[in-house]
Amino acid sequence: MTRAGAIRLSGWLLALAVLAVPVVAVLRGWLAAGQWPVKYLTIDAPYTHVGAAEVAVAVQPLLQKGFFAVDLQRVRAAVAALPWVAAVEVRKRWPNTLVISLREHLPWARWTADRLVGADGSVFSVPAAQMPAALPQLSGPPGTLPEVIAFYRNAAVACTPRGLHVAGVQLTARGSYTLDLTGGAHIVIGRDQSQQRLGRFLAVWPQLAARHSQMFVYADLRYANGFAVRWPDAPASGATPTSPSTPSAGNT
Repeated sequence: MTRAGAIRLSGWLLALAVLAVPVVAVLRGWLAAGQWPVKYLTIDAPYTHVGAAEVAVAVQPLLQKGFFAVDLQRVRAAVAALPWVAAVEVRKRWPNTLVISLREHLPWARWTADRLVGADGSVFSVPAAQMPAALPQLSGPPGTLPEVIAFYRNAAVACTPRGLHVAGVQLTARGSYTLDLTGGAHIVIGRDQSQQRLGRFLAVWPQLAARHSQMFVYADLRYANGFAVRWPDAPASGATPTSPSTPSAGNT
């Protein structure tokens, strides 16, 4: 290319750039100034705990800048902050619609006093008035949720065939377990060989149950070679240790 040709090409490029600046500025202002407002909000949700109206209120302040200027990340964050929301997807649909899809948490158990555990193991909070009642109650020190869940599941599998239904599990800071049964009975297991001690008790439980018409108040499995059981008709001091091989001893 000759020097004259190069100069002409540079001139044309400069002219195009000068013309493009105001065009781009106009387009940017046109697209962002609310010339294309979001008129419709489509919400795909199960409506079990999260209602469409609740979602609309959360995102409405973010829809004032027009279709092209809506920040999808901010919309997603606003919906994700609502109670019961586990996951959110947000997308635009030309020319004036915002589509929000969400998935709710599926509550599986209660954790400590005011939180829930989802079916996927996630921990979340909901308003006290929305706290489900008919869920297993789990409690333990911070960071012990996976351990408590595993113990609960193993204990429930072991107890259910024996007619004992686990309503909750408590783990103390020292690592001691207590099972809470439906009906109010408790099984104090301790922290050493917890699964083995529970299995030892369950092995003789049918013999114990056959001798009593009522459910026990509590069973203490923290003895090295036996356990103690208190029945509702026994005095407060009547829980006596017994060997697994002799479940009829004392008030057991």
